[in-house]
Amino acid sequence: MKTGAFSLVQTALNAGVEICFANAGTTEMPIVATLDRAPGLRVVLGLFEGVCTGAADGWARMTGRPAATLLHLGPGFANGIANLHNARRARTPIVNWIGDHATRHLAFDAPLTSDIAALTGCVGWTHAVKSADDMAEASLAAVEAALGPPGRVASLIIPANCQWEPGPEPLSATPSPALRETRGSAVQEAGRLLCKGRGGLLLGGNALTGPGLRAAARVAAATGCGVWIETFPPRQECGRHMPLFPALPYFPEQAIEALANVASLVLAGARDPVAFFAYPDQPSRLLPDGAALHTLADPDAGVDAALALEALVQELDAPAIVTPQRTMPAFQPSGRPLTPDTLCQAMAAFTPENAIVVNEAVTTGLTWNAVHSSNAAPHTMLFITGGAIGQGLPNALGAALACPDRRVIAFQADGSGLYTLQALWSMARENADVTVVVCSNRHYRILQVELQRTGVTDPGLKAQALTDLTRPVIDWAALAKGFGVPGCSVQTEDEFANALRRSFAERGPSLIEAVLD
Repeated sequence: MKTGAFSLVQTALNAGVEICFANAGTTEMPIVATLDRAPGLRVVLGLFEGVCTGAADGWARMTGRPAATLLHLGPGFANGIANLHNARRARTPIVNWIGDHATRHLAFDAPLTSDIAALTGCVGWTHAVKSADDMAEASLAAVEAALGPPGRVASLIIPANCQWEPGPEPLSATPSPALRETRGSAVQEAGRLLCKGRGGLLLGGNALTGPGLRAAARVAAATGCGVWIETFPPRQECGRHMPLFPALPYFPEQAIEALANVASLVLAGARDPVAFFAYPDQPSRLLPDGAALHTLADPDAGVDAALALEALVQELDAPAIVTPQRTMPAFQPSGRPLTPDTLCQAMAAFTPENAIVVNEAVTTGLTWNAVHSSNAAPHTMLFITGGAIGQGLPNALGAALACPDRRVIAFQADGSGLYTLQALWSMARENADVTVVVCSNRHYRILQVELQRTGVTDPGLKAQALTDLTRPVIDWAALAKGFGVPGCSVQTEDEFANALRRSFAERGPSLIEAVLD
């Protein structure tokens, strides 16, 4: 019998959904039973819903196609919402299948009953299925909504009876994402502003692909404008073969200083730059008062930023340029204790060609971005776009399953890595080629910095306790082994270099705790 669950799953599979990251409960059992009747759909178990949602984000960022999650009622969805917030900010296509109580059971307000739509509505498109007859159309609508433009989180709330009752024939449509071209007038105005002098170009979205970055370099050479990359973009092509542009600094006073002389800023796949947080006596907008702001390619409208930059190259008749090939000095470990700088030097020296680096290293990650990633071998970087920590390990899992021919490096802060540590178990189960590098300073270092920035130079014992990750010291190697991942702890440059070499030479996941001096 074709059930509503079968209509849902088979329609999604026909529409191009290839993988489902699942942590199911009672209200999703009809879907679970149906999965064996959809052999083309890969199913991955996550031990925590935040792993499922973060892995779906990583998979979809690397493929451009929607990944599905299977989650249990409102509390299950709530457990995964932080990484869906990041996915929304990254404009990642994700389809959430969320089981709900059978419609006749909702009136009894059972213990797990909640307002699921209130939760799903804060991260994207939502549809509540009303009957099993709607399952195929609802499934297709969710995939279409996820594909955007510009890519969205789409959630289906699915009562249990709509899953087990007879359903319609699955639909066979295969929607695909379609980016729009920018308007010719937007290209002309961008050219006019940049040619006036003191112009700036802020890049995001698919402007950070190879074609987009090379086009931006030609625009900069033709107009003399400054070029910046948004602070935490969803995805960026990096390495010594790419034009070198700085990221807009994270701290607002540094970003304000970087943009201080800009008379006009052109946005290509990025939004109006604002501070992450408000600070006393600091503005929220980072652009100088009176500076013109012009959108060449609006990422929220699904405009192709790379194509818009190439159109701007034509508008300016910008000459071709050759990107100088930068070299990476050989890393020569000296036995000294690891520091953030030497850790990043080693990472850059040993990163394999075509690797994927998922950067949630927070304070150490800023060193990597600013100094070392640009000289590494060609690689793709994924960032924590929405600022909600706990993304790194699940993102790395999803990216590794999306691109099994590429080594993934989870460049991970110790504090944020603990949010979704369960991803290690899924990496082991799926034999994912992920090297986890834990930057272990044994503190919430970014919070210590923020305390200092508020003028607290001598925090009290309670404030210190809230940024400290000792008492007891966390044993990362033991935690990794407990989840089935080989793990080690290193403290010197030599130990770290040797651990990287071993990890990159072997298949499957491994974890290196890099204890920082």
